[in-house]
Amino acid sequence: MNSKTAIVILSASALPVANRIRAAISGEIHALERRVGGCDVAFDDAGTHLRTLFAAGRPIVAVMAAGAVIRLLAPALADKHAEPPVIAVAEDGSVAVPLLGGHHGANDLAREIAAALAGVAAVTTAGDLRFGIALDAPPEGYRLGNPDAAKAVMAELVAGASARLAVLPSIPGRTSLEDAGAWLRTSSLPFAEDGAVTLTLTECAHHAGDLELVYHPATLVLGMGCERGCEAAEAIVLAERALSENGLSAESVAAIASLDLKADEAAIHAVAGHFGVPARFFGAEQLEAETPRLATPSDVVFAEVGCHGVAEGAALASVGTDGELAVAKIKSRRATVAIARSREVLAESALKGRPRGKLFVVGIGPGAEGWRSPEVSRMVGEATDIVGYSLYLDLLGPLAEGKARHDFDLGREEARVHHAMELAGQGKSVALVCSGDAGIYAMATLVFELLEKAGGEDGLTDAARRISIKCSPGISALQAAAARAGAPLGHDFCTISLSDLLTPWDDIQRRVKAAGEGDFVIAFYNPVSRKRRTQLAWARDELLNHRPASTPVILATNLGREGEAVRVVPLGDLQVDDVDMLTVVIVGSSNTSVTRTGDGRDWVYTPRGYARKEGSAMKPATELKGAAE
Repeated sequence: MNSKTAIVILSASALPVANRIRAAISGEIHALERRVGGCDVAFDDAGTHLRTLFAAGRPIVAVMAAGAVIRLLAPALADKHAEPPVIAVAEDGSVAVPLLGGHHGANDLAREIAAALAGVAAVTTAGDLRFGIALDAPPEGYRLGNPDAAKAVMAELVAGASARLAVLPSIPGRTSLEDAGAWLRTSSLPFAEDGAVTLTLTECAHHAGDLELVYHPATLVLGMGCERGCEAAEAIVLAERALSENGLSAESVAAIASLDLKADEAAIHAVAGHFGVPARFFGAEQLEAETPRLATPSDVVFAEVGCHGVAEGAALASVGTDGELAVAKIKSRRATVAIARSREVLAESALKGRPRGKLFVVGIGPGAEGWRSPEVSRMVGEATDIVGYSLYLDLLGPLAEGKARHDFDLGREEARVHHAMELAGQGKSVALVCSGDAGIYAMATLVFELLEKAGGEDGLTDAARRISIKCSPGISALQAAAARAGAPLGHDFCTISLSDLLTPWDDIQRRVKAAGEGDFVIAFYNPVSRKRRTQLAWARDELLNHRPASTPVILATNLGREGEAVRVVPLGDLQVDDVDMLTVVIVGSSNTSVTRTGDGRDWVYTPRGYARKEGSAMKPATELKGAAE
């Protein structure tokens, strides 16, 4: 998802401070459109926009009064454990106040902003002020098993109680406070052997006592193998059994690991989702290197996949040479699981193996942020790499910052898609960026054509065939043109590309003639190019055989971008030289009309035909509803 901090402003006077904050934390500036222009994201209602950001989990820095932020967000406040950081910053930059999510990064973010602005961070959470630590927000690699007890424990400590650190012996090599409890020891917590509060660190399933917080270090990796098409429920039950029978906590699971041939296996990803951890994959040669450490090596497995053990091998490869096999392989009917234990906490950023690659096939509409869906923005924000025609990547603006760009010229569509899929095959998250909608005369179809194509020198690698693919819609050129012109698509319509690079001209002619005979509204894509100047003229002349010369034609260019132009001309007057490569042409049907509003604006629309039902007057809504049923 897009995790960039949203820096929200309501006036131009807040823009200088917002720009300084943006430079310090690499956020996006979101501005009230009627007062501030030229920012990363525009909005027209502050309350709705803030609550939308909050619900999406986006960190928010609002350069406005703290009271205003509180009132605007109040309807969205619910679970404190799920809230993102929210910070109010004075317009002169003098104070940064963490309002929400203090233990989820708001306090640290406020300090970072205050340092950049030479201001003050007004941190008010008692634990941070008194002890320099938030017990309900342990560092990466640890999970708090009983967060509901944190409030009572913290209150006891603030009231003067001391703490006792208990490191249970199930953590190999961690028997001292300096090792297992380093992040606690560096705080100002008062420790004593007989402390009233207990802070326990363990990989085991452990029932917390009164005034006890239980922290589970992420030191366990579940290695898994399964038959193709194994049921997710079977794999999950087996994984839970391996943990429970050995007294281990699911909260200490850092990852699920397997052979790279299983990168697209639904059951493996279902187990990872069940435990809320990432899945990582290794090549057969990497797992074969673990053979000397396997408890149950198998020649049968080696003959099938090229290594002597998948579950044990993947678990051991994940924890490194200092780790050990904690639970040897156990089986269900179609799955296997083993557990390895690391001697170090396994932060997600340091996990071995590669993730399953992701390919986001996205349509960015005409390019402007206002016409780009939140889902597309989230996908591009999540991507490590972006692939596309250079102009389309440029249109992403700040959303493209910090990502590896892979620019391609027009005409290299298959090479573009192939490159994107191979990047994803390396375990990267890749956004394949298209203008308009990715599934309408764009790259989405090539993705699936390449998957269908047989191997060979130019075919996809096996890794690229096992990636995760998600397509997200965008506003197409015909939708944008129709919206700018009125409602020309109000009745049946079709789209036809006039480019004969991929479609025989005879087929295009047949389709244009059929659409003309069927009296469809027609959106023409690729109407002309520098070398191709005759097809649009032929289509015009063919359609004049089926509809009046006065039929309105919409010519829409650079929609949603600088240089936008929308014109309406009669079909009989349509000239090829009025159209360029960036123009979409919408030809109305015989029923398409033009109406003028009081401000002198002409609008094009195609009626649904209700007025031609019995009688000439429009039917009341109740009668229309009955007719539709």
